[in-house]
Amino acid sequence: MKYPALKNYINGEFVVSGSSRTLPVISPVDGALLSEVPMSTAEDLHTAVEAARAAFHKWSKTPIKERVQVFFRYKFLLEKNLQELASLCSEENGKTIGESVAEIEKCIELTEFATSLPQLVTGEVLEVSKGVECRTEHVPLGVVASIVPFNFPSMVPNWTIPNAIALGNCMIMKPSEKVPISCGRIAELLKEAGLPDGVFNVVHGDVEIVEAICDHPGIEAVSFVGSTKAAKNVYQRATKNYKRCLALGGAKNHLMVMPDAIPAMTAQNVVASMSGCAGQRCMAASAMVGVANVDHIIDKICDEARKVVPGVNLGAVINKESKERIERYITEAEEQGAKILVDGRGAKVSGKENGTYVGPTVIDYVKPDMAVATEEIFGPVISIMRTNTVDEALAIENANPYGNAASVFTQNGGVARYVIDHASAGMIGVNIGVPVPREPFSFGGWNESKFGVGDITGKSSIEFWTKLKKSTVKWNPEAGVNWMS
Repeated sequence: MKYPALKNYINGEFVVSGSSRTLPVISPVDGALLSEVPMSTAEDLHTAVEAARAAFHKWSKTPIKERVQVFFRYKFLLEKNLQELASLCSEENGKTIGESVAEIEKCIELTEFATSLPQLVTGEVLEVSKGVECRTEHVPLGVVASIVPFNFPSMVPNWTIPNAIALGNCMIMKPSEKVPISCGRIAELLKEAGLPDGVFNVVHGDVEIVEAICDHPGIEAVSFVGSTKAAKNVYQRATKNYKRCLALGGAKNHLMVMPDAIPAMTAQNVVASMSGCAGQRCMAASAMVGVANVDHIIDKICDEARKVVPGVNLGAVINKESKERIERYITEAEEQGAKILVDGRGAKVSGKENGTYVGPTVIDYVKPDMAVATEEIFGPVISIMRTNTVDEALAIENANPYGNAASVFTQNGGVARYVIDHASAGMIGVNIGVPVPREPFSFGGWNESKFGVGDITGKSSIEFWTKLKKSTVKWNPEAGVNWMS
């Protein structure tokens, strides 16, 4: 193994799990064994929760202006260690180095937003009657948990860590068992930044720990990012136990391409969206709807796709099972009559023959009821459907059960506005393939892409990570009593 066997991080120390059950951590880049991760027990989780509860009183009473000083220092440490963190991300997830650098840069932006929270949670004070004031304050919840996926080993943890902790909560982080190494390094940097012991804890594991988090009476709120099936299960189980829960699920993002779209810009954006991070992101373009005659644009999309080379500017998919599943989707579409314009099956990278790569794949003449048109593939594959009108394209987009993102490529402002108004998705792009909002705007989809209220990042996250306390105060007895006092 390249790295030592992983341990949980509890109360400021790395500690051995009470479980003897482990899983190997395999690099999708070349199949190398990186480490092994423990499948922790409910007792391990309870120990972490108790450490977090013990730390909560002092941390929550620390003024927020002081709490965010940790994140000023943490931001500096992310910048200082950017290349190391990016290399680790690439190694355990399979991303290219460039994509991994971008992921750490997004972590820096997320942390920067958290340092602005003192200016955003000031509360309100109003004299509502003579001598009577009403005031609101944002109060932390207590111990919260964050369950994160494999596709962004650093970024998705940092969707929750800076905001939740800066707002006064203590956290239990459950990394994906496929990419568990980065979270340990994050824990080290937070401690170096001055975060008190017990405020941030990492407990490794699989579905048993996820269920234990949903069930533990000492955890007040749970955030989750993963597949829609898992998100539904987590949301149902956590809320059944009277916890707050925000669970983000899968997606099937539609790009609607109009005949007047600029061919080169559209092709570059479509291919970047479908192949970036090997298509393993919930904002990836997975379905394209061409309106009327867009053959000239599809030709350019194919030209751009052929420039994307596995092992050069295209990373690996997470494991062998994912590679096989993605390639089955492509084969099934071909058997059902779709036309494979660019075929990424059977991709191999010289010197990394044990890596798990799928090349960029463009599938044309896809019918809306095919699996490649309706299911989340999570690979570098774009399925092209054809319609005559924008309303037909929107009908296809609206019919899909997900609702993360949708984009339109056009030079017509009226058409763009029409799509913005009628697409059933929480994040809309115009001439942008990956319409992720930047801070302070929040990330969050609709429909079966999100379960719960609010968003996971940005200003909207404040409402999720805090509760509102209202106080009414009167000091002047001479004012008498009326219906307001």
